[in-house]
Amino acid sequence: MPTKLKWFIRTIFILFMIYIYIADYSRETFFSFLLLNTFLGYIPVELAMHINEKQNPVIFWLLFFFWLLFYPNAPYVLTDLFHLARFNPYDPTTGLMTLRLKMWLEFTNLISSALGCTLMGLWSFDHFINVIAIRWNKRSIPFRISLAFILTILSSIGIYVGRFLRLHSAYLFTSPKWVVDLLIGMWNARMLTFVIFMTIIQLIVWASVAIGRHSIYLYAKQNNLEI
Repeated sequence: MPTKLKWFIRTIFILFMIYIYIADYSRETFFSFLLLNTFLGYIPVELAMHINEKQNPVIFWLLFFFWLLFYPNAPYVLTDLFHLARFNPYDPTTGLMTLRLKMWLEFTNLISSALGCTLMGLWSFDHFINVIAIRWNKRSIPFRISLAFILTILSSIGIYVGRFLRLHSAYLFTSPKWVVDLLIGMWNARMLTFVIFMTIIQLIVWASVAIGRHSIYLYAKQNNLEI
């Protein structure tokens, strides 16, 4: 990714987080959580910007470890959309959706955070897969799809941990024994079902983005368009 594009992405996330700080966090509104969740969702994107296929193995695997630890925070933001349940968007007399601007502003904030973190998180996801494929000289599509499937399952487990055990990635460093005890005791049928649901959602988003990107690339190549 070009340096200018990296700084453009950083700037957009920083401006959005400043806006959330002013609009929600500083006023201690219910949606103050968006500041922390957006920041955590951005961390894997920033980590991916520093990875490349020619890096020293120690640095590469260290970055990959931290990326894997923080990546679930990106798609995790999708689960914040359940907070929209706090609103009643329908007029009880007409049954039609209302145009309360405050409600639509919070909707915009939630969607912006969810899409920004999830889609840019997917960029980091694809970037790491491609770098690993190059470093291991395993560039086939089946290998990359298999790796994507494994990483998505791990991500879904991470989302469960964050949403239901209320564990942030940083707790692994501040209270490791407590975290390990919770992780050992979390396995049950309901947890595994949730992991399956989240894996399906993430794979659908990943496949949709990949198919769209590939079709655009082919069309541009066939018609000599710059991409």
